[in-house]
Formats: sequence, C-alpha cells, structure tokens
Amino acid sequence: MRLLVAEDERDLNRLIVKTLEKAGYGVDACFDGEEAQYFLEHTDYDAAILDIMMPGVDGIGVLKRLRERGSAEMIFPSCS
Repeated sequence: MRLLVAEDERDLNRLIVKTLEKAGYGVDACFDGEEAQYFLEHTDYDAAILDIMMPGVDGIGVLKRLRERGSAEMIFPSCS
C-alpha cells in the first residue's frame, strides 16, 4: 500500500513516516499543500494523510482541488 503524508512540522512528519514504514507501508512525505497536490496528481496512492493547517494550501484545499479536477479514484470525506 502506497501512502502520502503531508505535514509541515518536520519532526512530526518524520515520526509518522517512520511509524508507517515500520508497519510495512510505502510512504512519500511532503511539507506543504502545493507539494501534496503535485504528488497526488502525478503518483498513484492508496491513501493520503493531510495536515489541515499547512502553509499555502491547507489539507482541505488540497481535497477540494482534487475533487474539482474529478479525482474519483480516492474517497474523501465531505469538505462542504
């Protein structure tokens, strides 16, 4: 299973990534919403963990952009 972790606090990001990798997941990490958006548009992920309060585009903004572009492969909670 391939996961994306988007968390701007580097220590927390590293902790989440290490924990998930230890559990057997393949993990990519990024530190802001723009980077998360790029990763999600150019790589196939089974799930994404998005920080809600990131600089630039927050996690909710990333989800909204994906929905606007018709990303139906992933299931996201409602952002309305």
